[in-house]
Amino acid sequence: MNKKYNKPDIKGPRFRQPGYNVINSDFFKQLKLKYPKYKDVSDSDIRNIIKKFNELLWDTVVEYRDGVEFPESLGRLFIGTCENAKSQNIDFSKSHKYGVTVNNKNWDTDGKLAKIFYTSFANKYKFQFRECWGFVACRNFKRKVAKTYPENWTMYVAIDSTKKLRKIYNASYLKEVRERNVKEELTKYNEFDL
Repeated sequence: MNKKYNKPDIKGPRFRQPGYNVINSDFFKQLKLKYPKYKDVSDSDIRNIIKKFNELLWDTVVEYRDGVEFPESLGRLFIGTCENAKSQNIDFSKSHKYGVTVNNKNWDTDGKLAKIFYTSFANKYKFQFRECWGFVACRNFKRKVAKTYPENWTMYVAIDSTKKLRKIYNASYLKEVRERNVKEELTKYNEFDL
């Protein structure tokens, strides 16, 4: 039984949280003080370089299963395959069009959906206040994932919703360590040495 869909009031009042942009005039001043050889580079060129780097980063995350490691050991970013949400996953465009609530069932991906994960829980990512760091994907990154995910959804890492991401990550890391140790032992093994 479909419920009636209440269309949102597009002209209604909105509350918008004031944002803070890290790439501001203070950032450009500090950058040029720290690296004087780049003092002649314009602020818009620096902004374009940062934007292009970010685009290359998210293209790599979408293309490769293991994702990408951030520079300066800030963490890892990857796409995971998750089970469909237990709550309603409303398709707002179709609901708006037909006037009833239409749920998105993700038939192209067997009911699975993509999530963008950021983790900094590996041993090599130990830095101060790492629990306070987070990652919020920009709109273009989310749209790219939404567009490419249905084509290659089996390629990405399957994430179990009942386990913590840290434990899943540690399990794969320990598996790599065990495999490395076995390879080392096999290279030392001599069947004629008793």
